[in-house]
Amino acid sequence: MASLELEHAYGPQVHLLDDPFLLSLLAQLGHPETTTSQLRPLLRRIYERLVGAALAWEFPRIEAKIPTRMLQYTEKGYYEGPILDPETKVVIACLVRAGVLPSEICYETLSQVLPSENLRLDYLSMSRKVDENGRVIGTDDSGLKIGGPIEDAILLLPDPMGATGGTVCRTLDIYYGMDLGTPKEVIALPMISTPEFLRRLQADHPEVVTYTARLDRGLSSPEALAAVPGTFEDERGLNDHQYIVPGAGGLGEILTNSWI
Repeated sequence: MASLELEHAYGPQVHLLDDPFLLSLLAQLGHPETTTSQLRPLLRRIYERLVGAALAWEFPRIEAKIPTRMLQYTEKGYYEGPILDPETKVVIACLVRAGVLPSEICYETLSQVLPSENLRLDYLSMSRKVDENGRVIGTDDSGLKIGGPIEDAILLLPDPMGATGGTVCRTLDIYYGMDLGTPKEVIALPMISTPEFLRRLQADHPEVVTYTARLDRGLSSPEALAAVPGTFEDERGLNDHQYIVPGAGGLGEILTNSWI
């Protein structure tokens, strides 16, 4: 994995992918001239690749012997080697609204390699709670559809924008507070994240493994930007209203064409 990751000082739970294809897709996704119709296929390519990285490096595997169509010609027509363990259980937390499409992409991708009875897609409707100055002060929970236990399952959190970390932390607090068991692993999949997001998860939920395609720290000092990510405490990726810089700008609004 070393050749596919950026060096950083955030600890072993964090994986900053060094993938020019993903970075090129993200550059297009955040461009001011990219339209809603262009955004959705870009997001699909990004999340297929991002969840693929998590599958490759975090999910259990087994040795298998599987017939191929060549078996009709030769007794050696078997694939023998590693595959993802089909007994793996996965729960995907869909965080409405920007997280809907990423979560559904993850669900569709996983359904190609794991049996459907081991997959579940939960829906959690949450929005930013802001003060009179527009600063984020928490989350409002307006609706939950959680389909059962998370015991011994891998819990995926495909919230696309890892800004403050508040939504991911609140999601985990909800699951843990409902006495649904202990997941085998928790994996956050923000396509863009900030130093504030990574520090918040380390402090509040150090069990979370994070895979992210891009670390945005555009408001950091020149010294921090020149250093290995995670070295300086003054690293910043959030403006005073807690929006990511450079970021992508209103992803949920653009995806739904609804600006509220």
